[in-house]
Parts: sequence; C-alpha cells; structure tokens
Amino acid sequence: MFPDALAIFSTPFFLDFADAIKWANPIETTQSVQQTAAIFNNPLALIGIGIILIIATVIVLFLMKKIIINTVLGLILWGIVTFVFNANLPFLPSLVIAAIFGPAGIGAMLLLKLFGLF
Repeated sequence: MFPDALAIFSTPFFLDFADAIKWANPIETTQSVQQTAAIFNNPLALIGIGIILIIATVIVLFLMKKIIINTVLGLILWGIVTFVFNANLPFLPSLVIAAIFGPAGIGAMLLLKLFGLF
C-alpha cells in the first residue's frame, strides 16, 4: 500500500538535493565566532552597545507610555459607562474596543448606541 521508503529517497530529486547541501566547515565557523567574540573584548564597543540599548529602551517606553495610558483610561471609562450609567453595551466588543481605542472607542460605541446602530 505504501511505497518503500528507500525507493522514495533514491529518486534523482532527493539525490540532487542531498548533493547540493553544503555543510559548514567547522574551522570557518570557529573563526567567525572568534571574530564576533573579539568585538566584545573591546570596552568601547561594549559601552557603545550599552548606550544604544538604553536609548532604544527609553524610546520604546516613551512611545508605549501613551498607549498604556490610553488603554487604562479606556477601561476605566468603560467601567463607568457600563456599571454607573448602565449603557447596556455588549460586554466583549465594548471591552475590546475600550482596551484598543481608549476613550475614543467608548465615545464611538455610545454614539452608535444613541443612533440605534449597535
């Protein structure tokens, strides 16, 4: 029912594929690793890499801070609209929209509810 495994792997396609594989030379690999490791022996390179990583972290946190604040405000506003004002918004869609779009998403949901579209 199933063809012989050896017969499949002895086809010309598989033999050509196996011949085309180039195995890494261990000596060349060792030399490239040593060249890469030599960068870390230089203290100025380490200081430069450290400064670049610190700057990248500060930039990412600065950009993410706005997103996190928007998400928290949206969730707080969602709780107020849902539990204090009993707006009867659908639970999961309104929660996801509040988390993604913040107060603007809740405002859009309330306008859709007002016009009877949601």
